[in-house]
Amino acid sequence: MDLATLRSFKPSEYEEAADGYRATGDMASEAKDAIDNRIGVGLRSEVKGDAAGAAHEQLKKLSNNFHYVQTECGLVSTALNGFAFDIAVAKRKLEAAMDDASAGGCTVNANGSVSYPAGKKPGDEKTADGGTVTGSAGGSPTSDALERQAVNIHPNPHYGKALEYANRIADALEEATDADTKWAPKLRALKADDDLEVSHRDWADVKSDTGGVREAGKSYFDSLPEPPKDGTPKDNASWWKGLSPEEQAAHLALNAAVVGALDGLPAEARDEANRMVLAQSRAQVELELAKIPEPTRYSPNPNGTYPAVIQNDNWTKWNEKHGERFAQLTKSREGMKSIQERFDATGTKGLPEAYLLGFSTEGNGRAIVANGNPDTADHQAVYVPGTSSNLGSVGGDINRMANVWRVASDEADGASVSTITWLGYDAPQSIVKDSPFSHYANDGAPAYNRFLDGLDASHTAESDPHRTAIGHSYGTTLIGSAARQGELNADDVILAGSPGVQVSKAEQLDVPKGHVWNQEADWDVVPDIGRFGHGGNDRDGVWLIPSDPVFGANQMTTDTSGHSDYWKENTESLRNQGLVVAGRGDDVKLEPVPSAYTRGR
Repeated sequence: MDLATLRSFKPSEYEEAADGYRATGDMASEAKDAIDNRIGVGLRSEVKGDAAGAAHEQLKKLSNNFHYVQTECGLVSTALNGFAFDIAVAKRKLEAAMDDASAGGCTVNANGSVSYPAGKKPGDEKTADGGTVTGSAGGSPTSDALERQAVNIHPNPHYGKALEYANRIADALEEATDADTKWAPKLRALKADDDLEVSHRDWADVKSDTGGVREAGKSYFDSLPEPPKDGTPKDNASWWKGLSPEEQAAHLALNAAVVGALDGLPAEARDEANRMVLAQSRAQVELELAKIPEPTRYSPNPNGTYPAVIQNDNWTKWNEKHGERFAQLTKSREGMKSIQERFDATGTKGLPEAYLLGFSTEGNGRAIVANGNPDTADHQAVYVPGTSSNLGSVGGDINRMANVWRVASDEADGASVSTITWLGYDAPQSIVKDSPFSHYANDGAPAYNRFLDGLDASHTAESDPHRTAIGHSYGTTLIGSAARQGELNADDVILAGSPGVQVSKAEQLDVPKGHVWNQEADWDVVPDIGRFGHGGNDRDGVWLIPSDPVFGANQMTTDTSGHSDYWKENTESLRNQGLVVAGRGDDVKLEPVPSAYTRGR
């Protein structure tokens, strides 16, 4: 880049263009939300049949297109701001060098060279002629040493200063040229395909584009306020509120996974960030699965004898090479499909908009899905699933909290409700090998506490929300560990099928007296099996669990059977949970209290 081009460069024009792309992205986001939460809802509720189903599929594609536009516009906006930042830095260096040259009596020429006046050094009789020097960028120990030697030898005292100015100008021009060279291909890469279909490949390219913009914009991104290191949810909330819209957009575009995981940030910001991560992750998973398709596993036995089918050699070899990875990817795909199905179910049986408050495919996966905006809700419930929970199976847990939302909303006398599925920890995956151990609960409990505290930090309603912690099976153990390790930021606790909560009294769960609720269904064998691993010790050699009367929990009437039906629709079990979530514990139906304590003895 030459001197005239750099001097005439106006960063504000690129920043205005960045604002324009950000505004376009915001409009795309609003259009996506309108399709998902208004148009799609109306279509599902008012129109039935094949034509309606086909129209709904087209609306989903249109929503996906708008989401892609929103994401790419965010990247373009950030890239333009990053380019303007880099060139502006070089321009400031150029202007500072030119100002210093002028103050030093030198003249900067159009080609970047510097002319200096005549002068003589102290003690010299003869005045040395003026001249012109051309700077060099960068420099090295050797070239710097040679320049110092030339300055010392030169008879004109202005020569050294002029050379310094010229070198600074050359450095600024080179820095601007490097920035232009660096950013040009990154901006060109953000050009979308000229078709109307946003494919998995397009979303995978977004991840590549993001990496390119992040790499090119390192200086710009490093200049932005960073999230607090190991910050509390309040720290995180304060940081986010202190960012300008441009800075928030840059973090969303380049740092979506981090933004989506920060407790204390607004639900809308976390949802936007995590949906970006979800879309890109889903594309990567689908593309990788397409590369390792599973061959046919069984074929008829050619000998016509028993067994009727035999396993193919090709499948055996494939399984040895790809089987484990294929299974992991398939679980991730199923989980992401379940999350998308919840997005698509908005409006079904009155369901509100869903918010994705956490997401990752790493390990067993993470998914935190809210029904309704918790930042504005009067009543919140945060549910922790138990053993064998992972991203692949999260759909069932999401449906459970959808059922609780419907009941609680009906019972809340017009108050708003948000129910949240919190798969934010590594749950034990094996009932036999993993669930007897407490470290899964102990390791996950701090994250649960941070999440609950984050709901306070992001809440925008004038009054504090009423919050219920709900746990199933091993999830109740995690809630107990959260209460034992710190302050459980909840008003009520619901425990279902609990194998023990690491404490022996309801009063140790950090909620007001009378606000611990328990359910144990007929034929649910988990509570008694787990009591010796997770029950609280009452110091008399008895391991207590929440269904033991002396524990002190309210034993809610439970009309379901087995370990997994506590959230079955149209049951007393579900209605009782909904009443607690809605703050109507006085209306909950309780089991009669036994006349004597016999369990566990």
